[in-house]
Amino acid sequence: MTQYIYLASPMKLPKGSFGSNLVSPDQPNIYRTELDFTHLYFENNYDSEIKRRFSYSSHFSYKYQAAACANQIPLKNQIRGTAEEEKCLTILYAYIDEVMQNSQAVEYFTSLNGEEDLPLFRKRSIHWPDIKSPYDLVLEDREFWEIFL
Repeated sequence: MTQYIYLASPMKLPKGSFGSNLVSPDQPNIYRTELDFTHLYFENNYDSEIKRRFSYSSHFSYKYQAAACANQIPLKNQIRGTAEEEKCLTILYAYIDEVMQNSQAVEYFTSLNGEEDLPLFRKRSIHWPDIKSPYDLVLEDREFWEIFL
């Protein structure tokens, strides 16, 4: 199963690809290195077929939500310190920082696909200024944070 990170906010969340570095805009999907390809793609919780929002998890209290595959973001006991891991955590940190500037609050959660509604392993309230490094965002499976400015 695939591990995902999920975010929820009272304000709209950015969607799309963050962090990829194409050789040129004229050559889509061509990268110099694996690290240039490494990115996070955030999709939102709006279903265009039924024209309404859905919730990624029953644990979320905010309307606007986003999800990204977390294959390069480790769980607490799986930190490897690779360049790809560091790049994805840095992208996630910048993403949350941008959200925090607009909404003052975000819910942050990780779980395996299909296990989003299982009981939480841990729930915490965190102040964003206490997050000093991208590695401070590493969670346990089914850990849920409420982050406030």
